[in-house]
Amino acid sequence: MTLFILAYAAGLLTIASPCIFPILPIILARADEPFRRSGLPLLIGLTLTFAVAASLASVAGNWAIEANRYGRTIALIAMTLFGLALLLPTLATRLMAPLVLLGVKLSGWAGQNDAKANRTPVASLLLGIATGLVWAPCAGPVLGLILTGAALHGPAIDTVLLLLAYGLGAATSLAAGMLLGGRLLAKARELMPWSDGVRRALGGAVVLGAIAIWAGLDTRLLTQLSLPSTTAFESKLIDTLQPAPSARAGTSMGNATARPTLSGPLASIVGSRQWLNTSPLKAEDLQGKVVLVNFWTYSCINCLRVLPHVRAWADKYRDQGLVVIGVHTPEFAFEKNVGNVSTATTKLGVGYPVAIDNDFRIWRAFGNNAWPALYFVGADGRIRHQAIGEGNYATSEKVIQQLLAEAGHKPTVEAATVRAEGSQVAADEEQLRSSETYLGYAQATGFTSPGGAREDVPSLYRGIDMLPLNRWTLGGTWTIGREYAQLDDASGRIAYRFHARDLHLVLGPTRDGKPVRFRVIIDGVPPGASHGTDTDAEGYGTVTDAKLYQLVRQVGDVTDRTFGIEFLDPGVRAYAFTFG
Repeated sequence: MTLFILAYAAGLLTIASPCIFPILPIILARADEPFRRSGLPLLIGLTLTFAVAASLASVAGNWAIEANRYGRTIALIAMTLFGLALLLPTLATRLMAPLVLLGVKLSGWAGQNDAKANRTPVASLLLGIATGLVWAPCAGPVLGLILTGAALHGPAIDTVLLLLAYGLGAATSLAAGMLLGGRLLAKARELMPWSDGVRRALGGAVVLGAIAIWAGLDTRLLTQLSLPSTTAFESKLIDTLQPAPSARAGTSMGNATARPTLSGPLASIVGSRQWLNTSPLKAEDLQGKVVLVNFWTYSCINCLRVLPHVRAWADKYRDQGLVVIGVHTPEFAFEKNVGNVSTATTKLGVGYPVAIDNDFRIWRAFGNNAWPALYFVGADGRIRHQAIGEGNYATSEKVIQQLLAEAGHKPTVEAATVRAEGSQVAADEEQLRSSETYLGYAQATGFTSPGGAREDVPSLYRGIDMLPLNRWTLGGTWTIGREYAQLDDASGRIAYRFHARDLHLVLGPTRDGKPVRFRVIIDGVPPGASHGTDTDAEGYGTVTDAKLYQLVRQVGDVTDRTFGIEFLDPGVRAYAFTFG
């Protein structure tokens, strides 16, 4: 709601901009005519100009998201340009020149068909559209920021409504111009110096924001920052302003004309724009239900090991009143691709609804700060229990049974049957002495190579024969980026000295999706019976999708081992080691 108020206010303040004066004669010429027949259609046309632009931008934004990082790069370039346009009015004028030219031509056509003696609402509407285009140098940079948001975060009605709010604000200020005439003009002139300073300050903030996103600081903040105090405040505010449903409302339809509503963090889920395994859930699908919310991301080993339990609970208690919802909040960029997530949910046997949370909106509403995280919501809509990370499954299942009983159901008391295979098998905690290790420089630890790591440039690395425990090295020409290390040679190697039963490596194919062949060795020889589910006994495998690959599952005694993987094709991306 705050964004809509700000967008409306921004529209109101455009009247304080100097470039309003060229179009004021058009507005004031209708000050002495019937408002409904002349002024109102003109203002509607101006507002529709913004709304239509927003709708088209939403479609373009969807294409940008599907194009993944290329679309994001284009959007960030646009964001930077619009920020500079706020700082530099001359640049804004040049950027918006095509729209101005179109507006001038349309305005001339409308004027020919709008003789004062025979003015019609349609002619005024067309002139309003023309006015909106001519006014683009004033509104263009603000419009651009909203449209860039559509490209960065995907299509949504929010984008249309934001721009519509901006247009309504502008229309309101112009309507005041019609009604108040000269008095408003005098005030507008007084505000000019102040508005220009605000405009430039906003432009500077936008450019800094674009730089932060280029540097990846936004992702770092989203994954590390939680706002539990804000969430609690918002929940209390919602509960205060909106009466809570009665106890009966949770178990019956009650008045057929009443629309079910949700409050607190659970309300954020029904606002999700994209879903897998279901049509978008509504408030009536969750109100009065016991809900288990599972925050996960598909390449996270801890999330994968929790899945067998969540699946078992979903299957056992579905007919007893439990609703299980997965909230997929990405860690790596490739996990923002809905196609990748859809493929993963199918392969992992996830059949319950999954909400796509690429913008971390649901994550922040729950005040969450880790993967995996389970939230148990009672029929009263309150979070009654939460479990962060793996383990304590018996306690979690008892919570489910208790909440179902409170809601009037009769859950069976026997524990659900859990089946886990491959990377979803629980870790051997007694032998686990190696921990998650990232290869991208943003979070990398344990890298060992003569000369150290060089960021974002192709560099030749030479491996080390005798690695200490929990240290890793590269061989060949690699580019170490923020999130991953990319092989730039025809072949290359990674080695890691580890102590664990299982070794996994998050890998992605080439930039254009081509598969990459590899071979794994343990202490210099093929893994044999200790091969993982994604290799054979000789250690051969292929990177086909961006996901977690299980490369080693040791049999017999677990001791310190040196893992080696040689890639037989260029372009592979290596993200993180995990162990079990």
